[in-house]
Amino acid sequence: MKSPRPLDSEATSPAPLESPERRAEARTRVGLNLFWRTFFLLGVLLVGSILAWLQTLRALEFEPRTLHTAQQIASLVNLSRAALVHADGIARVSLIKTMADQEGVRILPREPGDRFEPLDNSALGQRLSEQLTHRLGSDTIVAQSVNGEKGLWVGFSINGDPNWLLMDRSRFSPAGGKTWLIWLITAGALSLAGAAAIARLINQPLKQLSYAANRVRDGDFAASHLDEEAVTSEIREVNIGFNRMAQKLAKLEQDRAVMLAGISHDLRTPLARLRLETEMSVDDEVARAHMVADIVQLDATIDKFLDYARPDHVTLTPVNLHAVVSSCVYAVQDHRELQIHASIPEDLNVLADEVELARILSNLLENARRYGKSPETGVTRVDIAAKGREDWVLIKLRDHGPGVPPEQLANLTKPFFRGDAARTAAAGAGLGLSIVDKTIQRMGGIFALANSTSGGLVAHVQLQRASDQPAGTGPHQRLQRPQVKRNLPQKKG
Repeated sequence: MKSPRPLDSEATSPAPLESPERRAEARTRVGLNLFWRTFFLLGVLLVGSILAWLQTLRALEFEPRTLHTAQQIASLVNLSRAALVHADGIARVSLIKTMADQEGVRILPREPGDRFEPLDNSALGQRLSEQLTHRLGSDTIVAQSVNGEKGLWVGFSINGDPNWLLMDRSRFSPAGGKTWLIWLITAGALSLAGAAAIARLINQPLKQLSYAANRVRDGDFAASHLDEEAVTSEIREVNIGFNRMAQKLAKLEQDRAVMLAGISHDLRTPLARLRLETEMSVDDEVARAHMVADIVQLDATIDKFLDYARPDHVTLTPVNLHAVVSSCVYAVQDHRELQIHASIPEDLNVLADEVELARILSNLLENARRYGKSPETGVTRVDIAAKGREDWVLIKLRDHGPGVPPEQLANLTKPFFRGDAARTAAAGAGLGLSIVDKTIQRMGGIFALANSTSGGLVAHVQLQRASDQPAGTGPHQRLQRPQVKRNLPQKKG
């Protein structure tokens, strides 16, 4: 999936936004997963072993095959010589004809003018010539062709008369390269199939553990249960330990939900009574106004804590981005310290939770109002723009204030972190941009900030693009929080 480039061409931070899918593809290109690595190592080991055994068998086969071939040829020559010596003229002719027809062995007289080519200079040829010379005598000739006729020729004498014995050389040739290649390919294919089965068997428990860990990470504890009856004792113990951990995490998540449900009543009810008593009992208007402001700030801080602790699940629907931005701008249009210019296509839809998306934009606008004022006018000017790509929408929200020191950018989405200017002017809990970052991740998007060369801070919000249909008519989508490593740092909250 191709990730869109940031809209702000003046941003000086290091790298553009990348989608989780693109990052997953990059990790895939960097290295092999465990299955393929195990399969590759087993395959190299097995193929190397096959080649070593092949070479060993060929070496062990060479000497026995040479001796066997030499013995067969010597026996054939001696039998032929004995039969011809003890046969009369008529029987000799019949015997020679029978040997040629039935055994493929021809006996021919050797003439002084015969031109012969010695046996090839291979190891088998040299060893065969040595053995035949040793068995038949020093005057024995072994040739591979005589007068241009190919075959296995053996020169011997019968009662002083030189003769040739011709036979088909293929009867005594070793197994050819094609035979060895067939066996090698067959053994290699079977070995690789076995390596794949072994690698799959070894990595299956790890794959199941990885899947269960991802489900726990996304808060889906019911789908993270592992088999506690596994045959392998080590895997069984790991699965049991993981299941117990997941159960404890599920219990903690349930307790947290119950605790958060009670915070609103347990804290806000006393605050409401305290505010009412303050307004009714404090006569000094200035003191009363400050006390009420403190109570309002405390109530807003509680809201921030609750927003930050909200569960990681969110239901996504197609939302019209222009309508949400217009609603957020309308809510602050009368603020004298804030001037907003929005340029959003009216038909641009994103996959998001409408309430959460409005909260994100409101937090960014409030952050810009507090810390993005222009030094000359003391007014915050904010530009909001959006562009759609194939599968993503990139929203840019930029102020024209002093920006953020580069050394602080990396820490701005950490909970409770404030920049130097925010420490003296902040009225919040330091969770604003942490909530923005966490909420965007819950919706499957990416959030990053960058200083602009012309001044001010640029917030980039990347969300999945919905089909161009009326908002609210598309199917609901359940999305888990992605694990995204951002390249761009972010702003103070």
